[in-house]
Amino acid sequence: MATSRGTDPFAESEDQQALRALARDVAQRAVAPPARDADLTGELSKDAVAALAAADLFRVTIGEDWGGLGLGDVEAAIVLEEVARQDVSTAICCQLAFNGPSRGIEHLGGAALKDRWLPRVADGEAIVSIGITEPDAGSAVQDMRSALVADGPGRWRLSGYKNYSTLGHLAEGILVWCRWPDGEGAKGIGAVVVPMDRDGVALTGRHWGMGIHAATEAEVAFDGVVVTEDDILVAGEPTTTAAFKVLLGHLNHERCGNAAMCVGAAQGALEHAVRYMNERQLGGHPIGDLQGLRWKLSDMAVQLEGARLLLTRAVHLAGPGGTPPPLETALAKTAANLAAKLVCDEAMQIHGGYGYSHEYPVERAYRDIRGLCFGAGTVEAQRNFIGSSVVAGRTTVSPGWLDPLAG
Repeated sequence: MATSRGTDPFAESEDQQALRALARDVAQRAVAPPARDADLTGELSKDAVAALAAADLFRVTIGEDWGGLGLGDVEAAIVLEEVARQDVSTAICCQLAFNGPSRGIEHLGGAALKDRWLPRVADGEAIVSIGITEPDAGSAVQDMRSALVADGPGRWRLSGYKNYSTLGHLAEGILVWCRWPDGEGAKGIGAVVVPMDRDGVALTGRHWGMGIHAATEAEVAFDGVVVTEDDILVAGEPTTTAAFKVLLGHLNHERCGNAAMCVGAAQGALEHAVRYMNERQLGGHPIGDLQGLRWKLSDMAVQLEGARLLLTRAVHLAGPGGTPPPLETALAKTAANLAAKLVCDEAMQIHGGYGYSHEYPVERAYRDIRGLCFGAGTVEAQRNFIGSSVVAGRTTVSPGWLDPLAG
């Protein structure tokens, strides 16, 4: 539908506005109150998760055939922003349901995988973690060692080790990127989904990071774990990188979700800073009267709104049932990661010593978003992709852009 001059092309529909209002209400009422204790104990609030489930907020992107709402990346970003405004750790539960393994299972998996996992994820009864990163294979995923060996017709054995598997200690299943027999490098990499209670799967540890304490990363070992055809998400073909490219493309959902959480956490930090500036008195006047602090708010707002617009464009370009395009996704994630770092840091500075203490949630937001700058591909990895795209003459905004090699 054409839009007239002055009309916001990204204006939310009535249904999307209602979804945002619902997510905001649940986040303020049920997610925010236990967030500080969850951060200190390192355990998710069961009440917060139950409230999200009761509001049907784990169902957003899962198809209606499995009890979901069948919505897309736009709606996922709305909910993630509102939940992360209060607590990033809790938002990560939604991220896994919206943009993590369940998204891949629905789009790429067979009937057995869908029927086994999607209804329970939609109900908020099950978490499916994801195992990609290994000690010697972070951004260089093609160097992974986790691999399958044949064990008869339609049967394999999985051995390997994954670290940084989000919420692996609470998960019922784990989506594992691994190498098929005879594969080398990026060739032959595919993925399987196995239950965490299957023989040979062992939770070997949890990482205690700087932030995101209530949604920690787990270390998971696989020792001859039986894998059948019903467990296969994408089969690796040892002569081609096709399956690997499909898996990489699906990470664009996760990257947009990551950006949405950064936008939400930064929005929350900005709001705390504004509130503090209006309440804190200096010489009988609120510190919000000080030009220097107003300029900080200006810089924070500019960065945050730029990131929000880039994210909004990326998720809208996904369309119904589609995937956000890679260049727009990389731009959005980079902008959101950097904006969140600036906004949360300046929010702490505006609070002074209070901002550095647990008394105010801005220090938690600062710690949490720092971890998001690694997840789903580092800022540096996104910049590499953006730079290579620009040098090749690809762009998102200028129809007059010329091939730099054309002369």
